[in-house]
Amino acid sequence: MPEPRQRIIVGISGASGAIYGVRLLQALRGLPHVETHAVISDAGWLNITHELGLERTRADTLADVVHGIDSIGASIASGSFRASAMVVAPCSMRTLAAIAHSLADNLLTRAADVMLKERRRLILLARETPLHLVHLRNMTTVTEMGAIVCPPVPAFYQKPQTVDDIVQHSIARVLDLLGLEQELAAPWMGLHSKE
Repeated sequence: MPEPRQRIIVGISGASGAIYGVRLLQALRGLPHVETHAVISDAGWLNITHELGLERTRADTLADVVHGIDSIGASIASGSFRASAMVVAPCSMRTLAAIAHSLADNLLTRAADVMLKERRRLILLARETPLHLVHLRNMTTVTEMGAIVCPPVPAFYQKPQTVDDIVQHSIARVLDLLGLEQELAAPWMGLHSKE
């Protein structure tokens, strides 16, 4: 029997940085043992169109299944649907607050709430700067609940030459956190000093 595919949910919320969610879906698309489910907020779609110039019809093909933000009866709204992980990329402060306080007011925040209650991996690429106290408290709250807050921060030790290099490194870190093999960025092997 073929090995079952690993289900990964990708949420794209309304913060700037839609490229992170789209690039993650593209990277996961290349992995034959992964089944992707995407859920994108209205503001997320707005940013995909504005920042990347992608029409909704084309973006719909990025995942195996694309769920509507209001489809609260979708498979990913239930803990019995065995998704192994969820990534919200980017994660707006509004979405972070909803997750931190279990509002589950749309399919994206409900799916994230399911990941937390089922003790499954939830990774949030929080996008905002500067941060005020409630932002920080919400990050602490979700971390205490088991989520991983992973802001897409550039790694200059990789000597990026382009914006794409910076994005690729962040996606590589997410794939590492998901336990998936990736070739987007080499692991840090330490400095080799001359003796």
